[in-house]
Amino acid sequence: MKIDLTNKIAVVTGATGELGRVVTRTLAGCGARVAIHYHQAADIAAALHQELPGSCVVQADVTKPDAIYRMRDEIHQQLGVPDIIVNNAVIQYEWTHVLQQSVEDYRSQFESCVLHNVLMAQAFVPGMIHKGWGRVIAFNTECAMQNVANQSAYVSGKRGMDGVLRVLAREVGEHGITVNQVAPGWTVSETRPATGRPDSYLNAVPLKRWGTEQDIANAVAFLASDLAGFITGVFLPVCGGNVMPTI
Repeated sequence: MKIDLTNKIAVVTGATGELGRVVTRTLAGCGARVAIHYHQAADIAAALHQELPGSCVVQADVTKPDAIYRMRDEIHQQLGVPDIIVNNAVIQYEWTHVLQQSVEDYRSQFESCVLHNVLMAQAFVPGMIHKGWGRVIAFNTECAMQNVANQSAYVSGKRGMDGVLRVLAREVGEHGITVNQVAPGWTVSETRPATGRPDSYLNAVPLKRWGTEQDIANAVAFLASDLAGFITGVFLPVCGGNVMPTI
């Protein structure tokens, strides 16, 4: 068996980030034509577009309805109706104690986690319903299970999107559409090496190694494929066992 996304059209939000780039390349490597979304990093998006034949580049603020629908229309014109959406974009902010965290930080996480997923579903799932096949894949985080100090805005946004996506999975399953979440752990890359990171984290990981963006992208590609056609409503940690959902 192999992951074959030939003739599939995918949209990756936040495709210019480190993880987004690896996910985009992986989906393209499986045969998908990918819409490369960016918010501000136009140069990175353009370089990725040059690297991946059959792709297109689209810009949008994923927290704004008009921007999402404009992006959808551009993708329809350039590639066609998407089969797969990967909701990766999120607003970055400085983490601190609940008592010091600004209300605006909670608002930004609601908008980029919850509203982002709602708007992407409203814009793109109708096309999947018409096709009778689709994949909604969103990035959550192991933090949503850990509830560690100073993570409240991030965790609240991610736990909120979890509720939206689980309900969506029930609502659209009859149309051949699956809805799943990938929850990465702490990963390393060329620009984010393991050097200087706490041993206490790695000691808690059963597999005793750091994850990579490719580990995460592999899970996305699997969930996007027909191999995962009977899997929906899943919160899938990809963190070496650092967190484990229980029954």
